[in-house]
Amino acid sequence: MASAGRLLVIDDHPEIRDALEAFLTRRGFAVRAASDLATARNALQDDDFDLIVLDVMLPDGSGLALCRELQAGGRPVILLSALAAPAHRVAGLETGADDYLIKPFEPDELNARIRNVLRRCGRATQATAAWVYRFAEWCFDPSDRSLSHDDGRRLALSAAESRLLAVLLQRPGEVLARQRLLDLCSEGAEVFDRSIDSQVSRLRRKIEADPRRPALLRTAWGDGYQLTATVSKQALAEVPLAV
Repeated sequence: MASAGRLLVIDDHPEIRDALEAFLTRRGFAVRAASDLATARNALQDDDFDLIVLDVMLPDGSGLALCRELQAGGRPVILLSALAAPAHRVAGLETGADDYLIKPFEPDELNARIRNVLRRCGRATQATAAWVYRFAEWCFDPSDRSLSHDDGRRLALSAAESRLLAVLLQRPGEVLARQRLLDLCSEGAEVFDRSIDSQVSRLRRKIEADPRRPALLRTAWGDGYQLTATVSKQALAEVPLAV
């Protein structure tokens, strides 16, 4: 039977790590476990995981640092933490994590959140993989979450950044309130209003010539955000191959 997905579980508590590895394996996932950042980085070099379950507090550093690295490569991440204050959740989501689950938790809840994140990513790819979007001097390919500039630069987007950009490109010129963006981008993930602002800021740093004076992704004061660029859509099969 095909695996439901390849997971890397990173947690320094052996009882939690072993229990999650066994539980998620029984739920159909191919699971690899790591107890610290060093072991996790070695695993990430060896294998291509569909999602990473990452403890925030690890013996050789903060999981948030690894989360930032992973979001640069577009890998979905669910953070685990005993830190339950809203500020801690927001800090975790601002690193690019797709979800944040507070310890202690029910394994069934983690299973549901993993499948929700994988489903969101899969739906986004399935819905848009046949097309690439052109705007300003950029080309966005949702199938691999990549941004290509006319000058040859190629950037990877996190899953959250990719969802946000896809929503904006499908609604050029429309002012989208924060709550509307949350509804369109999260599809049930545990996110906060401030995390949308962080995602917009990260996206601006990638697409704007001067992120401090955004020309493409503008703030509509009191309302939300607006993509002002002209957008065209091209069938992926018609895009010429790079040589």
